Amino acid sequence: MRFLIKQFFLLFFVSGIFAQVQQEVNPPTNIKTIIFTGPTDDQFPVIKLGEAITLVFDDLTANEQDYYYKIIHCDYDWTPSQLLKSQYLVGMDNQRIIDYENSYNTLQPYSNYRLTIPNENIRLKVSGNYVLEVYNSYGDLQFSRRFLVYKDLVAVGGTVKRSRDFNFLNEKQVVQFNINTAGFPVINPKKEIKVAILQNYFWPTALYNIKPQFTIGTELVYRYDKETSFFGGNEFLNFDTKDLRSPTFAISKIEFKDLYHHYLFTNDYRYDQEYTYFPDINGDFLIRTLQGEDVSREAEYSKVHFSLPYTNEIGLDNLYVFGKFNNYELSEENKMTFNSETGKMELALTMKQGFHNYKYVVERQDGTIDLNYVSGNFHFTENNYLILVYYRDFGELHDDIIGIGSVNSATISN
Repeated sequence: MRFLIKQFFLLFFVSGIFAQVQQEVNPPTNIKTIIFTGPTDDQFPVIKLGEAITLVFDDLTANEQDYYYKIIHCDYDWTPSQLLKSQYLVGMDNQRIIDYENSYNTLQPYSNYRLTIPNENIRLKVSGNYVLEVYNSYGDLQFSRRFLVYKDLVAVGGTVKRSRDFNFLNEKQVVQFNINTAGFPVINPKKEIKVAILQNYFWPTALYNIKPQFTIGTELVYRYDKETSFFGGNEFLNFDTKDLRSPTFAISKIEFKDLYHHYLFTNDYRYDQEYTYFPDINGDFLIRTLQGEDVSREAEYSKVHFSLPYTNEIGLDNLYVFGKFNNYELSEENKMTFNSETGKMELALTMKQGFHNYKYVVERQDGTIDLNYVSGNFHFTENNYLILVYYRDFGELHDDIIGIGSVNSATISN
């Protein structure tokens, strides 16, 4: 009994710790097309302190509902930092989003909301990890998104190499990099400096707690192989619905019902095929339309139909379609179902006009996610890697981001 009590309190304590981690919350089905950007078009804002971030999203109820936003500052591990709001914000959050308009001349009505930070009510004071939360008028959390704010205090340079592990020679990519701290005082880099590496801004596969292998003067050197390796995956599939009425290379036919219905050509399993370079935007999407000028409120929503042949290897496993358009969510909304008449796994998603990247992923019966079973892993695949450098001085209450680096596998070498 004493053992069971100890186990219970240990589980309670550990779950309490993990409950504090600020994961991204995905929205209810009425909120679509969440676009969160900084100065670039990348759908993940990594901004220098003082630069602006912009959040845009649609509410398909089109009732001009009131939405409010809050900002949480987090440490390296995405738990809320010990800073008071007054220590990381100038002004007050929990403000209403006042910039919104209804859609114009669209079959699917919606309200389009826009928020820019800094604004007249608020601005950020420190660097680090942040979470932006959006609530409805009843105080219910609708969704949240992570963003990063950095100071440009150290230089980060890196390269992508082919794995030297013979078990994954043709499947993995390795990120090797240096951090030059010249002009920035670092006394104990193994304790004061922390690093995180992201592949295509995808948090579930991020690498953490990587220590420098050695130091040369003011330069921290990270030349690992296994410790900083990622599966290469494959290029994302894509389609473009900017013209509602014209099929493209990916769209086999178009029908008009309640909305336009775009039927994509049935995709293939690519894990056993030769790698083929196919330009993508690493899972991202871009809203655009030929039917109007203001894409935010004139772009139409349509039903996009996906299909993939059924195989015994999938069996009872769950198959999903995801990309940045749904923040890589695995939910009932983007889960494929078997059609006995066609012998295919099929799915129809309501999506806004534009250029979309997507891929198929498998959730196994044991709960594990196989990101690349359908698409395969290739070391040739073009991926973007973001290197984040965190710093906490002795006695400080939060982790700063003091530098970032970006490398691409398009120039991968041995």
